[in-house]
Amino acid sequence: MTDPAPGRERPWLQTRARNTLRQGKFLAVGVCSGVVAWFALTALLLTASLIVTLPLLPRTIRLIRRLAAYERRRTGAFLGTPIPSPERGRAGEGDDLVDALADRSTRRDMSWLTLQATFGLLTGLVAVGSPAGVLQNVGIAVLWPVVPGATTTLDMPVESWGDAVLALATAAGYGALGVLLVPPLARWYARSSAARLAPPAASLVERLAEVTATRAAALEAHGTELRRIERNLHDGTQNRLVAVVMHLGMVERALHRDPESAAPMVLTAQNAATEALAELRQVVRSIYPPVLADRGLSGAVAALVSHCAIDCTLDAGELPRAPAAVEAAAYFVVAEALTNAVKHSGARRITVSLRAEGDLLTVEVADDGRGGADEALGTGLVGIERRVAAFDGTTRLTSPSGGPTVLRATIPLGV
Repeated sequence: MTDPAPGRERPWLQTRARNTLRQGKFLAVGVCSGVVAWFALTALLLTASLIVTLPLLPRTIRLIRRLAAYERRRTGAFLGTPIPSPERGRAGEGDDLVDALADRSTRRDMSWLTLQATFGLLTGLVAVGSPAGVLQNVGIAVLWPVVPGATTTLDMPVESWGDAVLALATAAGYGALGVLLVPPLARWYARSSAARLAPPAASLVERLAEVTATRAAALEAHGTELRRIERNLHDGTQNRLVAVVMHLGMVERALHRDPESAAPMVLTAQNAATEALAELRQVVRSIYPPVLADRGLSGAVAALVSHCAIDCTLDAGELPRAPAAVEAAAYFVVAEALTNAVKHSGARRITVSLRAEGDLLTVEVADDGRGGADEALGTGLVGIERRVAAFDGTTRLTSPSGGPTVLRATIPLGV
């Protein structure tokens, strides 16, 4: 009777080997990240302390944020639990040192940077050094006859086969250290890194409250939009269609009584049908403009800009095709902002900017008007804010008295 134990042990050993390789890879990649973190930390200290290098500070802070975002994705994939990105306040949108230190999420990124530049680099060197030590000592043990005077990693010369056996034992020791140390180090460092990369618990509670409020605002905005569509269809299109039916009924009676008098009634019915169709098209455009499907967001916004009553220019970069709802939201933000500027700003020039950076779409409308825009005055800004908030986006208005007015909306592209 054969012993089934080896058959049961083989999958366990294979799983253990795969996990060890995966953990070693995680720490080894951390060496590269640790080196970048070390240079970023050094650059941060230099740029913040020297007046000559202060212009480089914004780039350094952006590098730190990108590196932290990359490690969130990598560490989350290793742990099997996505690490949420922190919600940056308005202070965190700036790039100078004062804004960076005022933002809690940026301070946490800098705290993680210090951890990555030290322990991330050291633990990664353990994962890299273990297989490197095995390969080096095995190579020396095998090649010592043709490489006289070679020494092991422990600085022991290999001049005989006995020394070669000791070199192989050293290689086995490196391998054993790797197997014993890499898994717990990988687990410990992944958890430690995730704890600093993730938003604090208080921030998560605030984020939950914000999402709840955003959901309520989105539902309210959705209800308002449905009521507007229903009102437009009922008060406009439906009345015109009723008029068409009435005129056609009059035409039918006239055809039996006086066919010659029916011609003007047919023309009236045709005009009423044309007006009803035009109004129905207007309602459809208010739901989802067909130009978005035909020309994309850049083309649709270009059409808005070209029909603006004030001199208006468009600055649009390369924009990927986004979900239809996101493009519609961005389109209506521009449309409402242009309407507000034409009606209330007294501006002579308007600039519209569209940018896609990472997974965010930024829409900016700036005018050189009198300023003083306030959402409390009911100029459509509340509607813009609610429309953007429905996609978990943010809206920021800067409008000092005397101008200029800048409206910036940021919408996630992955909604």
